[in-house]
Amino acid sequence: MIDRPPLRIESGPDIDWIVLDRPDASNAFSAALLDAFSVALDRLAGEGAPVIGIRGEGKGFSAGVDLSEYGGADSPSEDVARLRRNLDRWQAMWRHPKPVIVAIHGFCLGIAAQLPCFADMVIVADDARIGEPGLPIGGGYIAPAWVSQVGAKRAKELAFLPGNHVDGRTAEAWGWANAAVPADQLIACVEALAARMAKIPPPVLAMKKMSINRAMEAGGFLAAVNSVAESDAILHFEPAVLELREALARDGLRETLARFRGESSTEIFRRFKGDPADG
Repeated sequence: MIDRPPLRIESGPDIDWIVLDRPDASNAFSAALLDAFSVALDRLAGEGAPVIGIRGEGKGFSAGVDLSEYGGADSPSEDVARLRRNLDRWQAMWRHPKPVIVAIHGFCLGIAAQLPCFADMVIVADDARIGEPGLPIGGGYIAPAWVSQVGAKRAKELAFLPGNHVDGRTAEAWGWANAAVPADQLIACVEALAARMAKIPPPVLAMKKMSINRAMEAGGFLAAVNSVAESDAILHFEPAVLELREALARDGLRETLARFRGESSTEIFRRFKGDPADG
């Protein structure tokens, strides 16, 4: 039996879609999927449509890192190198000559919520769930990438509650997403944007992207996100985190996650402000 590729490319006249294609595993980022993602970006730099889209197959965009492959590293330096490799993958979108649009539906959790921070535009389904991992086993790997887009206080709000999340409408209101649209209109919306972008000559698009990115870099965006590998690796060897990893191996994911479940920050705020649940 031939293994199913973890990713596919769907080509079009205005946009080529990179589709995360592990729906049975919630499109979790395995080593194979990460490698395939990098290969796809490299390939599309020199061929195909003028715009790149990224989306997930199945019920959601991605559940984040594939915990079935998460065994930790033998040393902090080895862990830092692994985490930096992942950041390099996302920064390939940042450096890519083409505009990259991420389309998010269903769920977008953990490192999957870090990836869109390096894209050029993010369009979300209004009912999407975007947030932190359910297990607090890292030291601030994801939320720092949000700071330049949502501000430090909202990034801390996201990070300080285990498994915290926001819906698509909130992601738009915070400035993390360009727009939140009904889920059944998500792909059409992105393709309409790509069709308008495709009217601009590719070299002009590339220069527009580079000039705006340079403005963000001058504000410290890359310097901030390139430091998170070290802080995350340090926490991975903290005794409390090692105990949690032992509990995960002993008790399983479902039972370990149950220890940290609770209201999201937006649900807490709505409860105390007296807002309706769908407000």
